[in-house]
Amino acid sequence: MTISPLLSYYGDDLTGSTDVMEALSLGGIPTVLFLDPPNAEQLVSFADCRAIGLAGNSRSETPEWMDDHLHHALTWLHSLEAELCHYKICSTFDSAPEVGNIGRALEIGQALFDQACVPLVVGAPQLKRYTVFGQHFAVFQGEVHRLDRHPVMCRHPVTPMGEADLRRHLADQTALSIGLADILCLAQPDVDERIDRLRDVYQVLLYDVLDSRHQTEVGHQLWRTRKPRGSYVVGSSGVEYALLDAWRQQQRAPATAPPFTPPGAVDRIAVVSGSCSEVTARQIRWAEANGFRSIPLDVAGLISDESSEGIIQAAMEAANDALVNDTSVILHTAMGPETNASAVEQGGPQARRRIGRTLGQLLRRLVETHGLRRVAIAGGDTSSHALRELQVHALTTRLPLPETPGSPLCRAHSDEPTFDGLEVALKGGQIGSDAYFVNIRDGQA
Repeated sequence: MTISPLLSYYGDDLTGSTDVMEALSLGGIPTVLFLDPPNAEQLVSFADCRAIGLAGNSRSETPEWMDDHLHHALTWLHSLEAELCHYKICSTFDSAPEVGNIGRALEIGQALFDQACVPLVVGAPQLKRYTVFGQHFAVFQGEVHRLDRHPVMCRHPVTPMGEADLRRHLADQTALSIGLADILCLAQPDVDERIDRLRDVYQVLLYDVLDSRHQTEVGHQLWRTRKPRGSYVVGSSGVEYALLDAWRQQQRAPATAPPFTPPGAVDRIAVVSGSCSEVTARQIRWAEANGFRSIPLDVAGLISDESSEGIIQAAMEAANDALVNDTSVILHTAMGPETNASAVEQGGPQARRRIGRTLGQLLRRLVETHGLRRVAIAGGDTSSHALRELQVHALTTRLPLPETPGSPLCRAHSDEPTFDGLEVALKGGQIGSDAYFVNIRDGQA
């Protein structure tokens, strides 16, 4: 069967990829997320899907890595001939010249799709992310902060944001010219002509998004300006939220969200977390106060060849003891941005990959030993590496979580019966309410 999706996409980390899948699923667009390019049999089994994603980890990689791996991934997505191909980034624009370079991703996609101007959309009101006159803002604990003054992002251990003007921040990563379609432009009656003029001048066009009015107009522009047989767009899941408005107007997407049946509570779950976010730290503390056992892992020891085996064994024993007694567990490497930050920074990308893989191996052993049917992984980089240890080749949405968008409960697809059908919650460091892990255990949206 020939597949002609509306959208294909590459997520720069796993939680960002599931964020897109959730947004599309809530919009009534059947979506599958593959962890690697699938074989023909795997692809055909999801022939009803109108959106096809590929989970990556370029957010934690170098530009040199992207030249090879990202080019290969985007080439496969381009071959699907979707109407649009989206390179999905974090809604807080996590990036730096040496790691997660969004400018390089723009350059690779622009050349591959032979595209004069690439749209860039970061604002997503659903996630409380806003772009106004090129400046980006994000909410933290109910208060809107300019990105360079955001309590978490300005202190991010890998990609701290010292500049809120996205064009200035991006200019350190690429020589491509960057224009802006601001909120005034988007409100003009001749907006189509204005956008066309900007696209003739600039190689990248950043769109402001403050509220649903701007989002609807941006969706119209993305769809109107697409090329035959596929165009390339870069941005957060604000791209999908914008496109859904355009698709509903054209009856390509249903007017109302499809129903999802809550999965109900389970007696126990296992959580692994490599997130350094204060948001995740609060979630761990909340879980501890509501029946979870917290098991800290020393990062310096975990990435050391001499001590890692002992740390892993001790963690397994503690987790086994809790799960046998029907107590959920959280194995974590940090409690906020200051915890173990120096060890991770000194270890670099190799250390982050090792942490993710080790947490995935621990989770795999817990699922196999205790027959767990629901688990959670916290941290974008962690999720990308950890889930691969479970021999999962694809994910679909089990339950969207509209109260904490971007962190759905997923259904895992695997050739291994132990992991096929496993319910997996994946969340980025900045995502979720304090009760997130408790709600996942209890099956609450």
